Amino acid sequence: MREYQAGFKKLVVWKNAYELRLRVYNITKRFPKAEHRRVSQMRDAARSVKQNIQEGYSRASVGEYIQFLNVSKGSLSELSGDVEDCHEDKLVSQEEFKSLDELCGKSDYLFSRLIQALARKQKEGTWRKITDL
Repeated sequence: MREYQAGFKKLVVWKNAYELRLRVYNITKRFPKAEHRRVSQMRDAARSVKQNIQEGYSRASVGEYIQFLNVSKGSLSELSGDVEDCHEDKLVSQEEFKSLDELCGKSDYLFSRLIQALARKQKEGTWRKITDL
C-alpha cells in the first residue's frame, strides 16, 4: 500500500473504528446461536464504520469523502443502538456496555468534527489530497 493511501490510519476516528470492530467481533462470538441475525448485523455495521472511512479517504473529492464519512457515522449510530439493545437483553455486561458506549460516543464526536473541518476546507477551497501535491 502506498504511503498516502494509509493516511487514514493516522486518524483517531479510524483507530477507534478499528478497535470497535475488534471488540464487537470478540463480544458477539459468545452470543447464542439464536442471535445469529443480530450478530451479523452488528458485525456488518462495525465493519462498515471502519471501511467507509478508508474508502472515502481514497476518493478524489472532499464531497465524496464527506459522504462516506456520513455513511460511517450512520453505521456507528446503528451499532450504538444494537449495543444498547444487547445490554437491555443481558447479552453484554455493564462494563462491556459502558466501554462500547463510550467508544461509540467518542467516535461520533470525532466524526462530527472531521466532517465539519472537511466541509470548511471544501467551502474555502483549501482541500488538497496528498496525491495532488
